[in-house]
Amino acid sequence: MPAPIKKSAKKAEKVQKPTEPEAALETAPKEAAPVALEVPPEHTAAAPIESSTEAAPAEAAPVEEPPKASTPPPPAVPTSPPQNLVVDDVTGTSLTIKWQPPETIGESGLDGYTVEYCKEGVSEFVPANTEPTMSNRFVIKGLTAGDLLNVRIVSVNAGGRSDPVSLPNLVAIRELVDRPRIRLPRFLRARYIKQVGDQINLVIPFIGKSKPVITWTKDGQPLDVKKVNIRNSDKDSILFIRKAERDDTGTYQMTVKVDSLEDKANIVIQIVELPGPPASLKLIDTWGFNAALEWTPPKNNGNTDITGYTVQKADKKTGEWFTVLEHFHRLNATVSDLIMGNSYSFRVFSENMVGRSESAAITKQVATVQKTGIVYKPPEYKEHDFSEAPKFTAPLSDRAATVGYTTRLLCAVRGSPKPKIEWMKNQMLIGDDPKFRQNSNMGVCSLEIRKPCSFDGGVYTCRAKNAHGEATVACKLAVKQVIVPEDKAKK
Repeated sequence: MPAPIKKSAKKAEKVQKPTEPEAALETAPKEAAPVALEVPPEHTAAAPIESSTEAAPAEAAPVEEPPKASTPPPPAVPTSPPQNLVVDDVTGTSLTIKWQPPETIGESGLDGYTVEYCKEGVSEFVPANTEPTMSNRFVIKGLTAGDLLNVRIVSVNAGGRSDPVSLPNLVAIRELVDRPRIRLPRFLRARYIKQVGDQINLVIPFIGKSKPVITWTKDGQPLDVKKVNIRNSDKDSILFIRKAERDDTGTYQMTVKVDSLEDKANIVIQIVELPGPPASLKLIDTWGFNAALEWTPPKNNGNTDITGYTVQKADKKTGEWFTVLEHFHRLNATVSDLIMGNSYSFRVFSENMVGRSESAAITKQVATVQKTGIVYKPPEYKEHDFSEAPKFTAPLSDRAATVGYTTRLLCAVRGSPKPKIEWMKNQMLIGDDPKFRQNSNMGVCSLEIRKPCSFDGGVYTCRAKNAHGEATVACKLAVKQVIVPEDKAKK
């Protein structure tokens, strides 16, 4: 049986250990086909036992095939070099570069980028970052102004470093000088108006490298630091006034200077307030129910133009003020519709873009409307002449009637004085014939013919006349006989 043979083989191996060459020979048959081997003489006893142990399983069952080895992974390959390496910014102590990812990355992926640089005349590159960076932008800091640097970058992954890509030229470490330019906001390009007491906070951005020098003046003079605060940064300048006063009105000039280059911007600030009252107010004249006033502009216009005046009146009996004129532009006015027997005082306010003055100029004199005997004479109106000759507004229409069925003729006429209406048949007046009924109401004329016969057909005329003329209108009336079929007549 195979099992005892294997045990005997193991016991034989325990009796005497094979040498290293023999061990190598014993392992070989497990991986490949059996090969005839030379066995040393001192091991002749163990050899037949081993051959018997190998032969027995072959006779009992087929040998199992060893498992196939898995396909080894492809070797790691570096990426292609990064692309489009350019300088983004340069200062006196730093250099900023940026680039784009490699065109080909591969299955090994991308672990990051290493930035290296060296000074002019030195061949050994120094890494700028200790660990690979995944960003496509890097700032090299701690540089010395005036140095010329050669910069390169490589991408790193499991396959190693890619080919380096370098800047085409040496980079000089120094501050770049950009021509300064002030970006004045649109609302500051015109006059900037604020009221007294308002807060002013203006932020004016600008462009300029490096270390721009910002200066402010007002009307060509330095600013009063006690009233105006200026805060500057590398990108903007802020003018701040906590509580504006009229003295803050003026032209402020901002200057940004970089080396020998500069840019200037003017800002006109106007601080306004309510105006004062008119300088003087006089009552010029009083007549009938009217009073004439005249005044002069105010001495204090509130630092802006006067836009109008408000005129008010007050009756001495009540003392209440009523507005007579508002937003009035002239310096004189006539107040009308005063009440007879009353005395009036007048006052005038000034107006500007802020509002109406807090106080007003009041007349020293009082306008009194005297009571006088007045006889009312009503106006004479000429009466309008509405007279006109008759005129038919709706004429008669030709029509047909049936024997034995009453019919009616209608027309409409106008005229002043009211015209007289006459009806005629074949140019003969109808008169008071009881067969005909005449009617005229509100200009509508009608002639009713009761149960007409075939002899009542003809031309009917309506005539209207008054003192200014006459008018006629006519129509034809046909009276038809109803024809009854013979069959119906016999029945």
